[in-house]
Amino acid sequence: GRYAEIAKQDQESCCPSCGCGASSLLSSKAVGYSGDDLESIPEESVMGLGCGNPTATADFKAGEVVLDLGAGAGVDVFLAANKVGPTGRVVGVDMTEEMVERATRIARDHGYHNVEFRLGEIEKLPVEDESVDAVLSNCVINLSPDKSKVFREIHRVLKPGGRLTVSDIVSEGVLPDEIKGDSNAWACCIGGALERREYLAKIKKAGFKDVQVLSSKEFDIKGEANQRVARLMSITTQAYK
Repeated sequence: GRYAEIAKQDQESCCPSCGCGASSLLSSKAVGYSGDDLESIPEESVMGLGCGNPTATADFKAGEVVLDLGAGAGVDVFLAANKVGPTGRVVGVDMTEEMVERATRIARDHGYHNVEFRLGEIEKLPVEDESVDAVLSNCVINLSPDKSKVFREIHRVLKPGGRLTVSDIVSEGVLPDEIKGDSNAWACCIGGALERREYLAKIKKAGFKDVQVLSSKEFDIKGEANQRVARLMSITTQAYK
């Protein structure tokens, strides 16, 4: 739906924390990417669809295998690929053929030999058991209607001792029904937002240890007469298998 349209049209960000209507580059800076980060990767991969910069806190080491859920055009994949180096590997999974084709083309055009993009759903990852050192996700898990399944899948594919670093949108308090039922709000990573405690509880229930919120940033969703309808947070969370 809306997400595939973004891939086709090269549309700008709609994630609330990035500021609606901001350019992809500006919105990427707003959620934590540095100028050096953005200059180190192909410009076409920066679409401003994230709500954080999980690669900044994931502490990748040379030679590691990294998996990015909802890779889009590959911004976090390319950042991770630069960190793990030629002996490492980064796999990006995305559910739309348009994004996978676009990211694969960008990787080829820019000579990235340590990345691969796969078509698949984050609830059923096309990845072997215990095969990756680290999993990344940036403003994607909240789009899934079954977040518990996603966290169990992440746990399955991680090696023992592996880690998850995820930036996502959560709510403070339960979201009003008019936001939950709004398809635009879902496309903009709002409609599927869980209450913060519930989100963290699902990570723990999937078997993860040492679950901690590394950073959070609050913003309000306003309705008519500029009244606050909901308070949301973009959070970056880390956990270990």
